[in-house]
Amino acid sequence: MKVLVACEFSQVVTEAFTKRGHYAMSCDLLPAEKNYPHYQGDILDIIINDWDDWDLMIAHPPCTYLTLAGNRWMKAEYEHLYPNRKQDREKAIDFFMLLIEAPIPRIAVENPIGIMSRIYRKPDQIIQPYQFGDAVRKPTCLWLKGLPPLFATKLVEPQLHIDKNGHTDSYFHYYSFNLPKTERSKYRSRTFQGIAEAMAAQWGVI
Repeated sequence: MKVLVACEFSQVVTEAFTKRGHYAMSCDLLPAEKNYPHYQGDILDIIINDWDDWDLMIAHPPCTYLTLAGNRWMKAEYEHLYPNRKQDREKAIDFFMLLIEAPIPRIAVENPIGIMSRIYRKPDQIIQPYQFGDAVRKPTCLWLKGLPPLFATKLVEPQLHIDKNGHTDSYFHYYSFNLPKTERSKYRSRTFQGIAEAMAAQWGVI
């Protein structure tokens, strides 16, 4: 199977499919962190020109302007700080739709809980890393085309940080605030190993 992994520099998903005997290639504006096939550039170059070469695409579009957590910055009081926020959100929506509507027979688009559930449709499923062996609470939406929902492979207890007010947060998310802003987004964007392996094991046999 030929697998295209869109918006992935970490190559976690690419590696999982490669190890199961598939040809997988990642694509991102950033250079790859590992040595698997990688196209550094615009994913649309591949979708438009070579779409019929791929059996499956797993896409991780940037969530900065799509997640519900970003809604607060859309308020008028922050407009002087982020004057192009609305235009950036529209571009992010268009990019998401270009991915999910790409002429590839099997597609999975991943994103946190956000506005696409309202603008496009509700996701086919919402998964958690702790359902796949990683002790992290991070709800992740999957919009699927030609693919079945993933089934959990290893349920573990999520590790949570509890603040002085009793509010809980995933240690994964809590730890990320200690990182520089540029590294924080990269850290949060990586696919968890258990989810990547489940994708390769369950979708790589269809």
